[in-house]
Amino acid sequence: MRGVKTAFFTLLLWAPAALAQETVLPALRFGVDRARGPQDVALTLQIVFLLSILTLAPAILLLLTSFTRIVVVLSFLRNALGTQAMPPNQVLVGLALFLTFFIMGPTWNGVYQDALRPYLDGQIPQAQALERARPPVQKFLLAHAREKDVALFVRLSKGPRPRTPQEVSMAALIPAFVISELRTAFTIGFLVYIPFLIIDIVVASVLMSMGMFMLPPMMVSLPFKLIFFVLVDGWHLIVGSLARSFLG
Repeated sequence: MRGVKTAFFTLLLWAPAALAQETVLPALRFGVDRARGPQDVALTLQIVFLLSILTLAPAILLLLTSFTRIVVVLSFLRNALGTQAMPPNQVLVGLALFLTFFIMGPTWNGVYQDALRPYLDGQIPQAQALERARPPVQKFLLAHAREKDVALFVRLSKGPRPRTPQEVSMAALIPAFVISELRTAFTIGFLVYIPFLIIDIVVASVLMSMGMFMLPPMMVSLPFKLIFFVLVDGWHLIVGSLARSFLG
């Protein structure tokens, strides 16, 4: 018995060493080498710039598109219905993303035709491509940013006053667009809340008049709010109103 135990422990000690000798594992090495010319430096800077853009992509999506208004309104709608987890967050965000792709299609198409496509074809340099990509995005932001909000950030920047809307810097235009979108989204959310709030008040009044104080009004009003939302074709109205608010 002692010999069997000795052989077993010897096998446990010997097996990892044998496997390490027979198995060849790949090794990864990272290093910094001297550039052989200006082209290597330019390529490195382009890679760093691309990685930076990929890192900032969520912020760009949130701040320069219609995504903010859409996802805030859909969140208000879910809270107004009283269904805290239905539809799930993944569904709401996915719907907001696809609506954003649909609404921003003309703007992104302009950026592609004027800036990205000539740059990929080697017709213009990177700096000129960025300059050409600005007007379509700026036009969209100016169309949906309140003049009052734009003037606020222009004053806060303490820079020269722009003579035309096209001269407004992106540093002032982007935050103005964001707070304008939040204001519009909260306004739409208030209008969405009103009919469901009326249903809650009516149900609560009926339950109190019947003396049913122990029955939560939200439990009774939820089916009525759901059937009301289905009968008026609520998703069609909400999504159509959001799309028309940008495309109309």
